[in-house]
Amino acid sequence: MPATFPGDDARDDWSRTRPLRDPTGYDEGPVDEPTGQVPAVTGHGDDAAPQEPIAPPDRAPLPVAGLTALLTVALALGAVVGPGPYAILVFVVQALFVLAWVATSRPPAPRITTGVGLAAAAAADLAALSADPVSLAPLAYVTAAAFVAGVVGELARPAGRERVTESLGCTMAAVVGVIALASLVVLSRHPLGTPSIVVCVVAAGVAVMGARLTDSVTPLPRLAPQVPRGGAGVLLGVLAGAVVAAVAGALAGGLASGPAAAAGLATALIAVVVDLAVCYAEVGRQLAGQPPAPTPARRALGPLLAFALVAPVAYAASALVLWDRV
Repeated sequence: MPATFPGDDARDDWSRTRPLRDPTGYDEGPVDEPTGQVPAVTGHGDDAAPQEPIAPPDRAPLPVAGLTALLTVALALGAVVGPGPYAILVFVVQALFVLAWVATSRPPAPRITTGVGLAAAAAADLAALSADPVSLAPLAYVTAAAFVAGVVGELARPAGRERVTESLGCTMAAVVGVIALASLVVLSRHPLGTPSIVVCVVAAGVAVMGARLTDSVTPLPRLAPQVPRGGAGVLLGVLAGAVVAAVAGALAGGLASGPAAAAGLATALIAVVVDLAVCYAEVGRQLAGQPPAPTPARRALGPLLAFALVAPVAYAASALVLWDRV
């Protein structure tokens, strides 16, 4: 007679009632008592996860492409008119950027953000026109003054200064954007500033339009299933921007094709990545449960922010690449 030990009966009862598990680790899940069938599951054990929905391609890219084309023509050809009229045109773009930024980011104190942003834009444009010698130094002073104005505005808020850090951050982001755009006014006052603006702005605009139109057809390969943007659009947009920059350099001011293409490649890459980041940020806010931004502001912020960050890159590229290689 085999030997028995205390507790054997309890272990036998437990082994008969616990669910079966395959030795390889594949858990078939609970068994349906009435039918004895195993429900279908996807994945293995803890690795099972629901499939994330894939956002369809944006079939209406024309509003963004049209706004990008309008900004490209205005910022590129406006530099030919002269620094004074060009500063007025840049201020219009700055005002659109501030309004789109406030509507999209929803700062706790939108009036302070809007007021400080517009005041900084006007002051930066005036400083860019009156600086003698031509320099970016006055824009740094405007940035510091805008920061002080933002802090004072937050301290004077009657709402108990709730979310003051977030509000001040949104305000300074708007200030940095308008200051960056004002660098185009400074660049237009340099001897070779106008052809440099044409090369870099046209490259950025063509890159953003090319990426948007490509993603409306085939947004692949995707880095995130919820965002209707893909790597093919980024690649084609950047290449198109570099090619157009080489042609624009030869037509605008006799710039060599190689340096113009290099400057266009840098600005096109920055523009496409910034526009792509705006799309990811908007989808992230929606996934976090926040309501979507108004459609005009949501569509306009990508190109506006792209040109804002392209402006200082264009200034640096013109100084390092274009001016010494004509």
